[in-house]
Amino acid sequence: MTKTKMTPKAVKRIHSAEAKKSGGQVSSDSFTARATRTIAKKGGK
Repeated sequence: MTKTKMTPKAVKRIHSAEAKKSGGQVSSDSFTARATRTIAKKGGK
């Protein structure tokens, strides 16, 4: 299996899909929230 880096664009896409599925909310302990925090800390690198 090839590993690919999580890009800010991918995180936005996943976050958006999860929010749409759950009525606009994303749990703060979800994978999506953790990925968003990681990307924010790294500055999208």
